[in-house]
Amino acid sequence: QVQFVESGGGLVQAGGSLRLSCVASGISFSGNAMGWYRQVPGKQREKVATISSSGGTTNYPDSVKGRFTISRDNAKRTVYLQMNMLKPEDTALYYCNAVASINSPFALYHWGQGTQVTVSS
Repeated sequence: QVQFVESGGGLVQAGGSLRLSCVASGISFSGNAMGWYRQVPGKQREKVATISSSGGTTNYPDSVKGRFTISRDNAKRTVYLQMNMLKPEDTALYYCNAVASINSPFALYHWGQGTQVTVSS
């Protein structure tokens, strides 16, 4: 059974930092590129970071480039998202998922519960 368990969200002031974690099970973790997504109620889910299966290549949209860093530990089956210089517009429910490639917008599996990030101004 494929499962993604996200954690590390919380309430932080603008300019602050958070580190999200996602533990994956039921997939060949080291063989999959992974991505972090976020969603605000009433809006489409947005991809915010992807990382290749080896961790050697990453990709970010302009909205988070230079502030967010994705990384992974294949031995722990965990992908991380370090978020710095947070802005109120980063407030969202954050999810992880496997992706076909770091340039693909599509997630491969069903979603986990996500972890809420709230940035106050």
